[in-house]
Amino acid sequence: MRPPRPTLRCLREDLGRPLPPVTVPLDEIDHPILAKAGKQFADSDTKHERIRDIDDQVLFKVKVQRWRGAVWIDADLPWLVAAGRREDGSGNDFYAALEAEGRAARARYNVAHADALRTETSTAHLLPAREDHVRYQAEAAVRFARRLRVTLLDLARASLRDGREHAVEFDTFTIGLQVRADDGHETYLAVRITGSVPPNVTPLILRHVPGCDVEGWYPEYALPERELLPAEQAWSNIMDPRAAAEVLDDPDDD
Repeated sequence: MRPPRPTLRCLREDLGRPLPPVTVPLDEIDHPILAKAGKQFADSDTKHERIRDIDDQVLFKVKVQRWRGAVWIDADLPWLVAAGRREDGSGNDFYAALEAEGRAARARYNVAHADALRTETSTAHLLPAREDHVRYQAEAAVRFARRLRVTLLDLARASLRDGREHAVEFDTFTIGLQVRADDGHETYLAVRITGSVPPNVTPLILRHVPGCDVEGWYPEYALPERELLPAEQAWSNIMDPRAAAEVLDDPDDD
């Protein structure tokens, strides 16, 4: 199950938060109801309490402190579609108000349409809209770049330790990385990319290799221990020794 995220409407109107730049995924916003939803929906096998008075969609309850929320799941992606806070001393119930809003929306729909809804409520207006899916896709580049940075750092660290090539598979391609020091104490780093990779991704990969000048890459036609395969490309660079030392200084090893 992927981390839950608020719809843009819920973020602005219910949580009262401004829309952050696209470099900040919405599932990382610091808010009690989102943190609770993250724990509650971390495991797809966990049972959740359904909001029974909403019958046109399957919505689940999220409760933390005075916050109440409604979560709708699209495949393996939970969306916080509505949220509210119960004030001290107030008898107002968020879920009762959500039901009342759903009934009112149903009534408005039936007045405006000949084909009346047969459900008691209508909450389709709360579900993710086109702008939500556009935002999610825009964040995909951020998520990929983050994964790429971590992957290349791990590969460089592993190869610095044993001098061998280490590789990781992505969806449609594989990245291999090998670091070697020559007798002149220069540290050479080679990257090979195997499989189908979009043209704009190769520069992104090379840009995130630690300790290498982005202008210092040269195409190679063979790897240190073998020739390239038809579906492979390879690039080489010199790795800064200070950066190599920093890569080896892994805090997780302490």
